[in-house]
Amino acid sequence: MLNCPKCDAALDIEEEDLDEGDTLTCDECAATVTVTSTSPVELELADDDDDDDDDDDLDDFDEDEEEEDEEDEDEDWK
Repeated sequence: MLNCPKCDAALDIEEEDLDEGDTLTCDECAATVTVTSTSPVELELADDDDDDDDDDDLDDFDEDEEEEDEEDEDEDWK
């Protein structure tokens, strides 16, 4: 029996059906879990940081755009 590494709930999956790199979703806590090994089966919480990184990239873009707008305003004022 496999358990969620986040909430320890039992995952309803046959170990024989798993391949390394597969992702699962816990029915209890909705965590995304990745199979890191099949012999023995090891599970790990998937990195959700990728979503955060995308948001950071957008924030950086917005800041750059604001700086350009300020520079344009300064040039217009002169």
